[in-house]
Parts: sequence; C-alpha cells; structure tokens
Amino acid sequence: MAQQKVTQNITIEGARIIFRNFSGKEGKYNAPGNRNFCVLLDENLAEDLMRDGWNVRYLRPREQEDEPQAYMQVKVAFGNIPPTVVLITSKGKTRLNEDSLDILDWAEIKNVDLIIRPYNYDVSGHQGVKAYLKSIYVTISEDELESKYMDVPDSAFSHVSGLDDVD
Repeated sequence: MAQQKVTQNITIEGARIIFRNFSGKEGKYNAPGNRNFCVLLDENLAEDLMRDGWNVRYLRPREQEDEPQAYMQVKVAFGNIPPTVVLITSKGKTRLNEDSLDILDWAEIKNVDLIIRPYNYDVSGHQGVKAYLKSIYVTISEDELESKYMDVPDSAFSHVSGLDDVD
C-alpha cells in the first residue's frame, strides 16, 4: 500500500539543534560534503511525524531514569531549492550562503527558529519522508568584548589586503 505524500512544512520556534555539521565535514557518521544537523523533538511532534513517515530517531538516555529524546536529522542542501540561512546578532541580521554557513558549526547559539520541508522518497520499495532545511534563523550569543568592539572599524584590513594607495 502506497504511503500518503507529505506536503506540509514543519515550523519549530525555539528549536534545540545538536550534531551540527553545516560545513559538511567528513566524520564517523558523515560522508564528506553532507551538510546536516539534528533537531530535538517533543514527544507529541515526534509521534505525529513518525506516523506520517518521517525518519525520527531516539537518543539513549544519559541517566537510567531519563526518557529517550526524539530527534530528526535535517539535510542542508544548496542544489535545487537552497535554504534561507540567517545569522542574528546585536548588530542585525546577515544572510549566510554555502561558503559562510560553516560558522554555525562552532557558534554559541542562543535561539533557533526553523522551517523543515519534506522530501517524499520511494527507493527500492522503501518509502519515507526526508527532512530538508527550508529556512533557519540563528541568534548567537555575543560576549561582552565582542559587543563592546563591534562598531570599531578594522583599520588593519586595508594594509593587510593591499587596498591602501601609497604615494
């Protein structure tokens, strides 16, 4: 029996993301160039998504009395439908592209709002829904020195980059 096609996007505000690999770095569980992250899910959303065919997994609890934590891997692809990726700081917002996206791998994140789009697949009789990033707004934490010196111009940039005209 064919699974019903999922067309509804998922919006999660105040999301918690883990296992960040926006750079697509090769690792034990990641092929080179495969950009992704995982988003933690509350149990009600996890059950709804599993029922619709999304690939929801569970982290083993750290403590015996804890419950397993539902999560879903989200693929970040810039092919046919590139995602909107926006970094929010006290200075404003900056749209990130495929080349600047990797700063999210190490950023200290304060808040994440995101939209995940479904991709329905049917490969060799296996059907399901893969999660792709549609848009993400990431607010980062800034330390007091970063905030204090944010508006100071970078005077060495022109000297280092060779942009200064010398008479």
